[in-house]
Amino acid sequence: MTAFVTSKGQAMMIRLLPLSIGLLLVLPVQAEEPLEREAADSVHVVMHKNPGCGCCDSWAENLRSHGFTVESVEDPGIMGFKAENNVPRPLMSCHTAIIDGYFVEGHVPASDILRLLKEKPQDVAGLTVPGMPLGSPGMEHPRPQDFNTIAVLADGKAYVIFESHKAGEDFSAQ
Repeated sequence: MTAFVTSKGQAMMIRLLPLSIGLLLVLPVQAEEPLEREAADSVHVVMHKNPGCGCCDSWAENLRSHGFTVESVEDPGIMGFKAENNVPRPLMSCHTAIIDGYFVEGHVPASDILRLLKEKPQDVAGLTVPGMPLGSPGMEHPRPQDFNTIAVLADGKAYVIFESHKAGEDFSAQ
């Protein structure tokens, strides 16, 4: 079993069973204390993106508003970069960032990245928000969608829901 704490202060025990998707059971348990928001002032992000992609730039701006330092690399060979960093094809999005040894794929909220960096789970290779859900950071839209941030485990074959986000959630720096 692996324990994760959601940004809403809920502890989640996650049991992984050998299924093709890797996840069978999620059991909620009482959180000991809510996570505190950490400053991202010393966190350096290297984001690889397709040249000219505007939503990637918007996501980078969102991270900067939370205190991250973001270096943007226009990468016409981004699919090779994704493969080198073991981003599973079904979970790919438009850009890939490397943050403190983890990959961060797509429009992952800053709060999820801060939680990953605080917890430093050794069994997680990275986080992803597959596709480009409307309303995720950098994909602002008048009709936002619910979406999940997925943790990809180190073996690259098992995935768990790291955090669930409701349509219209505020991802601005507070």
